Amino acid sequence: MTASHAVRAALILASCLAAAPAPAMEPWKLLADTRKSTPRPPWPPGDERGMANQLGPATWARCAWHMTQPRAKAYELSHPRTNTMPASPFSAPLVVRPKASAGIPGTVHGFNGETLNEGAEPAAQGTQMDALGHFAFLREPWDGKAPFPAQQLGYYGGHAQADVKPTDDSPLQRLSIDKAPPIVTSAVLLDARALVGKGSALGAGERVTRAHIEAMLRAQGLGRRGIQFGDVVYVYTGWSEHWRDPDTGKRYYASAPGLSLDAAQYLGERRVVAVGMDVPFLDPVPEGMLEGKAGPAEGTPPGQPYAVHHQLLTQMGIHHVESAKLDELARDKVWTSCTLILPLREQGAAGSAVRPVAIGVPGQ
Repeated sequence: MTASHAVRAALILASCLAAAPAPAMEPWKLLADTRKSTPRPPWPPGDERGMANQLGPATWARCAWHMTQPRAKAYELSHPRTNTMPASPFSAPLVVRPKASAGIPGTVHGFNGETLNEGAEPAAQGTQMDALGHFAFLREPWDGKAPFPAQQLGYYGGHAQADVKPTDDSPLQRLSIDKAPPIVTSAVLLDARALVGKGSALGAGERVTRAHIEAMLRAQGLGRRGIQFGDVVYVYTGWSEHWRDPDTGKRYYASAPGLSLDAAQYLGERRVVAVGMDVPFLDPVPEGMLEGKAGPAEGTPPGQPYAVHHQLLTQMGIHHVESAKLDELARDKVWTSCTLILPLREQGAAGSAVRPVAIGVPGQ
């Protein structure tokens, strides 16, 4: 390229950037004030909330700013739940059976309801959130010989198996989903489909790295804002294009892209409260991995095929939202928003179905 061509290209790029509307994000003073007032670790001994300890007036103030914008719009970030939606391979299919309309003798009342099938795990199907107690770890890899050494498991915050799940049939006594507070905070959406996939959905086993996150922040005009303490970070990969209902192709849960380990560590350094993605695992899962025909994604530590789960849940206390529906948010370029994620208060449960929403200004 000649010097004149380079100058011309630079001018064209500059004009395009100047013409592009700036992201609708919080005022700098609000960001500075809330950054100072957000609680900082270390958290109290015996903590069960992890990075959710940061939720409060600071995160609510950022959230409120988005909700009060004249052009703000609410976005559903969950998939409808049906008997024919994609089914997790780690659970029996979710089958909701309608009950016949019934009544109460001597009254004018009629009512309707549903039942669930045996073995179904509603908290592990569709758009859902993991409790911090969903994942545990051993000091050394298990050799596969029975019995599984469950009593040697460790958890987030130094909790032990005897404290979290003392018996096989015990619900979680610590770190269960009912210990997670309502997540009300500002959110950042990173469009990996646009930058990493160059306009196409990421492939199975493909990783979103720390370098990708930093590049997306710059490309989306968020370089200066960055990721604030207490944010939720949503990452759109386009894998949700494989979500089909009815799920005749069985593609969605067979494999998926996800975060690299250094990306998970980066988000932990930024003290995010939760990470949500339009994938079923958050960890990258190559074709054939679930069937034992292929190994984990490149860069996965030995003995940790689900290293992102391990890092975020057990080491950093960061919740997951899996199978989030982010296509409309990305289509409208809502890079920052107020998000609300409200898990059910299922006492002792390892997760919950959730209906997250985001409120932000479209058409940025």
